[in-house]
Amino acid sequence: MKLVTAIIKPFRLDDVRNALSEIGIQGMTVTEVKGFGRQRGHTELYRGAEYVVDFLPKAKIEVAIPDDFLERTIETIIDAAKTGKVGDGKIFVTDLAQVWRIRTGETGDGAL
Repeated sequence: MKLVTAIIKPFRLDDVRNALSEIGIQGMTVTEVKGFGRQRGHTELYRGAEYVVDFLPKAKIEVAIPDDFLERTIETIIDAAKTGKVGDGKIFVTDLAQVWRIRTGETGDGAL
């Protein structure tokens, strides 16, 4: 089992969610986060004063999947989230040792 964590631009979230639903991903966790990568934020003007926005809004998606869904899940996220500009995001893959479904007590792939 794998945990796929994707950090994407917030306005691409609905596209990614719909694309993952189409390939059979049943559940995910989404968190609003802030961060920066190579773009290092930007400056904005507010009422004549210039200020620096260091951390940009991002969406963090976490999906637990069986091993055989990994490549399809990654390709789907990339296709749905890609804009071709700096700040499109990153995908991290982590091994999951065990998963439990609290309601039924199921473990492993059955708990996903």
